[in-house]
Amino acid sequence: MTVVIKVGGARAVDPAGALADVASLAADGEQVVVVHGGSTKVDETLERLGIDPEYVETPSGVVGRFTDETTMEVFEMAFGHLNTQLVAGLQSEGVDAVGLNGVDGKLLYGPRKSAVRVVEDGKKKIRRGDHSGTIKQVNGDLLRSLLSDGYTPVAAPPMAGEDDGEIIPVNTDADRSAAAIAAELDATLVLLTDVEGVYEDPDDPSTLIESVETADDWTALEAAAEGFMGRKIMAAEEALSGGAPEVVVADANADEPILSALSGDGTHVQASAISEVDS
Repeated sequence: MTVVIKVGGARAVDPAGALADVASLAADGEQVVVVHGGSTKVDETLERLGIDPEYVETPSGVVGRFTDETTMEVFEMAFGHLNTQLVAGLQSEGVDAVGLNGVDGKLLYGPRKSAVRVVEDGKKKIRRGDHSGTIKQVNGDLLRSLLSDGYTPVAAPPMAGEDDGEIIPVNTDADRSAAAIAAELDATLVLLTDVEGVYEDPDDPSTLIESVETADDWTALEAAAEGFMGRKIMAAEEALSGGAPEVVVADANADEPILSALSGDGTHVQASAISEVDS
């Protein structure tokens, strides 16, 4: 079994338990790819530099970071630091981890979006100067080569963005990066976050949605996913549509967060739910 683990970058997420679980899986011969976020670290670094982070809303209602040239430099710095820390943490657990970003070997590759459509004051506008991109290809050969040699890749944005034939580092969503990698490897995707899973009522943990297997289940899941969880469900759909057999949304701060998620904790979304929707 191959497992792709997305470790969140929120302040409330402690990666220690996840790193120990990756070590356990690796010791048992499982192939694991770790993908990490880091938006909180980016915001903290921008604040230390006296720069206000800017978020924009798309016409579809998704809120995301507007990444100008200065923010992109901070992004590379913050994500590079986090990647090194996670690799060191895994090495301390006895895991032969290798750090990668999406530019390395064109691990994550696609066109740069130099302009984005946003909604400001109720009006649709075009914002230029953005440094973000859309993943169209994953270098699965690179990952499979590392995995077959016993390494555990630790991957993260930025991605390799193509702009008029030139490759430049650009921002892309970490959840969707993990989804693209899981789809490429036909791997189970575990999205770790700071809650136990997807709740029917976002304010009530007792309403945890445990299993999503049918089209009706999927419709209910989409209706329940608000705010940041909407991005994770978007990522789940992309992973499952691309070939991943299962996506689990689970609590990063649980005891043995990955092992417990693979054993049934969290919200488990099966590929059958998407295949019914697509058909």
